[in-house]
Order: sequence, then structure tokens, then C-alpha cells
Amino acid sequence: MMTVKDDRVEVYIYNEAKQGNHESGDMHYTFVNEDYFLCAIADGLGNGPVARESAAIVPEILAAHHDESIDQLLNRCNMHMHQKRGAAVAIIKADFKASTIQYSCVGNVRFYLYRQADDKMIYPLPVMGYLSGRPVKLRTQEYTYGHGDLFLLHSDGVDIRSPKAFMQKSAGPYDLYKQVLDTIEHGDDATYISGSLLRP
Repeated sequence: MMTVKDDRVEVYIYNEAKQGNHESGDMHYTFVNEDYFLCAIADGLGNGPVARESAAIVPEILAAHHDESIDQLLNRCNMHMHQKRGAAVAIIKADFKASTIQYSCVGNVRFYLYRQADDKMIYPLPVMGYLSGRPVKLRTQEYTYGHGDLFLLHSDGVDIRSPKAFMQKSAGPYDLYKQVLDTIEHGDDATYISGSLLRP
């Protein structure tokens, strides 16, 4: 388990490789400063080193250009996937001053935002396909969040049957992390990020 703790965000990260592989084809990235929190999961197509080669592009791009918009970041990642296997990529970015969170995804990486004030779970649908260097149509969506609202981002190696129920009964992001961990079947590359957004 990896953690990111700040006075504006609290995050727990799980990543494991498919059984029999030394390397996971999933990669993740997080960054936080006084203005925003950036978080991503990249799921390289297939598994093992070839999948990891594609997924590894994403944290490199985000580390160098984290101040850019999600669309700019996804387009940069897509450009660097040319002649590689490709990857499903999801990025979320929380703006602390505006109390908004943006999400965009190409491929099968799921995102859930649970708003405690109105007991509402937001589950935006990703754009189908994957980043491969070919032109892709992006669909970035933006939502408001309140103090303590929970979010979950996960690759397709994590199968959650009732995400809203999990989030409703979680006391916080660590509790959510533990609940999801109990569902992992360890048969595939698996990555998830559970977190809580705190207003300054």
C-alpha cells in the first residue's frame, strides 16, 4: 500500500502484478500541490513487460506536465503510444479552490465519486477504446465535491459489484481501501486508488 496525505487530500494506492509476472502492466501517478491534486491509472494492453512499456509513458508525461489540462495530458500520452501496444488511461484532477473534480478516460478504467451531502454516487462512463497513437475523441467531465467526499479509481483487474454500497458504509478512504482489498482475486494486474477530498 502506498499513501498520499495532505491537508486537502488523503489517498491509498494498491498495485499488484498478475500471478506469474514480475511486473505489473498497470501504472499509477499522483501529484498534489496547494492548488490541485492529479491522479491517474494506466492499464497497458495485455500484461507483463510489453504492457508495462505502454503504461509507463503516462506517469512520465504527467510528472513533466502536471500543470496542463486533462485533455492536453491525454493527447500527449496518446502521441507517445505510437507503435506501442497501447493503454487504457484515466486521469482525475481536483481543483481545491473551485472544489471541482474533473475526470476523463479512454478505456476500461472506472471512476466513482460519492458525495456524502446528497448520498449520490457519480459514475461517469469512459470513452471506449484505448490510447494507441491514433486520433481519439476525449470527453472530460467536471463535478463539484464537498468536504470528505470519497472517490475510487480502478483498473479492470478490480471487480466491484456494489461500489455505492462500499462507499456508503466506508468510514473514510482507508476503510474503503480495505473493503476493496477483500474483493481482489489476484488473477490479473490490479490497481486501485481510494481517496477523500478535503476542502481547505
